[in-house]
Amino acid sequence: MTSYAMGTTASAIQMIQQQRLLLQLEYETEKEAYRQQTETIGIRRKVKRGDAWWPLRVGRSYYNSLNQLAVEVFRTTDDDVEHNFEFGRPVAFFTFDDEDAKDARISYFRFTGVVSYVDGDRMVVTVPDSARIIDLQGAENVGVQLSFDETSYRLMMEALDRVLRGKGRLGYLRDLFYSKSQKPETFVFQPMHFPYLNATQEQAVNQVLRAKDVAIVHGPPGTGKTTTLVEAIHETLMRESQVLVCAQSNMAVDWISEKLVDRGINVLRIGNPTRVNDKMLSFTYERRFESHPDYPQLWALRKAIRELRGKRGEARGEKYHQRLESLKSRATELEIRINSELFGEARVIASTLVGAAHRLLDGQKFATLFIDEAAQALEAACWIPMRRVSRVVLAGDHCQLPPTVKSIAALKAGLGKTLMERIVETHPEAVTLLKMQYRMSEDIMRFSSNYFYDGLVESAPEVKFRSILDLDTPMEWIDTSEYTLTSNPSPLTSFKEEFVGESYGRINKAEGLLTLHVLQQYFERIGKQRLLDERIDVGVISPYRAQVQYLRRLLLKRDYFKPFRRQISVNTVDGFQGQERDVIVISLVRSNDEGQIGFLRDLRRMNVAITRARMKVIILGNRQTLTRHPFYRQLWQYVERLKMKDEK
Repeated sequence: MTSYAMGTTASAIQMIQQQRLLLQLEYETEKEAYRQQTETIGIRRKVKRGDAWWPLRVGRSYYNSLNQLAVEVFRTTDDDVEHNFEFGRPVAFFTFDDEDAKDARISYFRFTGVVSYVDGDRMVVTVPDSARIIDLQGAENVGVQLSFDETSYRLMMEALDRVLRGKGRLGYLRDLFYSKSQKPETFVFQPMHFPYLNATQEQAVNQVLRAKDVAIVHGPPGTGKTTTLVEAIHETLMRESQVLVCAQSNMAVDWISEKLVDRGINVLRIGNPTRVNDKMLSFTYERRFESHPDYPQLWALRKAIRELRGKRGEARGEKYHQRLESLKSRATELEIRINSELFGEARVIASTLVGAAHRLLDGQKFATLFIDEAAQALEAACWIPMRRVSRVVLAGDHCQLPPTVKSIAALKAGLGKTLMERIVETHPEAVTLLKMQYRMSEDIMRFSSNYFYDGLVESAPEVKFRSILDLDTPMEWIDTSEYTLTSNPSPLTSFKEEFVGESYGRINKAEGLLTLHVLQQYFERIGKQRLLDERIDVGVISPYRAQVQYLRRLLLKRDYFKPFRRQISVNTVDGFQGQERDVIVISLVRSNDEGQIGFLRDLRRMNVAITRARMKVIILGNRQTLTRHPFYRQLWQYVERLKMKDEK
């Protein structure tokens, strides 16, 4: 190895060691926050936050197709609270009698579980074989809460340790991603043409096919990133027998998997989908495993093993052990055969980044790894599946939602910088920016394009002038610093924010009331019949969870909105990632004399919020508080110019 190459390797190793230290800091911060929450936050508060279900109804227990002991639980409360339970997350069961009593104590069961899947108010949790399910089923006032996720951190740490030691292909990719002077290699061939893709989408697919090491598909809002990625995967499968497709969240894996299935590609989904319906379940590993013709025989063998183990106290001598070993050997052989067939048939193996460490993938190698929504994943998570592949294709948008980092110190020191951002900086030649968007009217898109994408994103002709009402201004900002609620009778006349807890955030009740008042006025302008006939849909967004839950409660109480409930969704910015609506209403909440705007300073969140809209954006916020920040000042000025243009 040359001294120059050794220097590149040493530099890369040093930076990854720094990543590992920051990840350790994040781990300790989150673990401590979980400990404090467990000790200080009441059960009802956890339920309200979506981190607990209590009280529960405990249903049946059974062994699933993966031979794991599973138990069904049902949420019994009517709260309109979106919970945070999803596949793969660790949980703890507890009993709790009366939160109001002075001596009320929470008692935890001695085992923990993992969410297998959630569908509405029903959840299936897998637990260790040693868990005393009978105690759980016989207990009263049982609840379940999210537990601290040690596993994800352990897998990310192990991945970074592997990269630090990395030789061969893994070591080469590590040095490449951290070096500006070492250039990614490419194949040379004439560009292929795809009549149903636009010019930059076509360019992106060709860049993916030419890449020997790495390619990046940078997809701003509405530019057809998923369409491009599906086409790139389809074309790659013309040259390779199988690819690995990953994303940070289960929802993102579901989305890309569904689009690949629609394209006629055989997908095997490792892990359970977020939305549990027949279409989604049909390509999951568990459902395919259960549907295999040899599965009944395997199930019978496993049952015989469990029954034999149950008689261990009665059994004596060598015959018992011989019988047990024989059954286990036949079951293992059958399981290997079923797995071999399922993996042999699949063209795409799909999982979350953490899910790529699943034992089912042990020993598996792939030429290409596709990572969707790569800009939302910590770098350490991206390295988990990287050990299995020769090259990687990242797709996403680092100008939209970043990964979640709880430790302020780790964030400031660079933990929030993603692998995609790093490669965009070191190897801009590997990046293709998709430039034609098909979602927003020109006036909504233009601000985002100019501020975040150097004005390079353009609107497709068919969406350029789309609007709901004639002569309607596509973007409005209602300044709460100059507003009173006289037109909407209420005792709340102050638009000042309130603080409602450390991690729960802020609330602005007067702005919440005004948000629904403004939405009702806009609905009246459109007309009830047209809203229903054309199914005009609305997203109400607030960056703060407390405001989201307050808005949901107000919406349920307001009779006017009853006919439109299915057409209105209220959520945080993160909850709307990847979605779009005809109308977007944004409640910014912050209103104070100091000009404090907290995490509204993360401008990528505002980029996401604004660009969910197809035809109309209504922003509610205190101009005097917000426009002290240059971004919000520019946004205010842009909206004012639009208003003046429409008034002429």
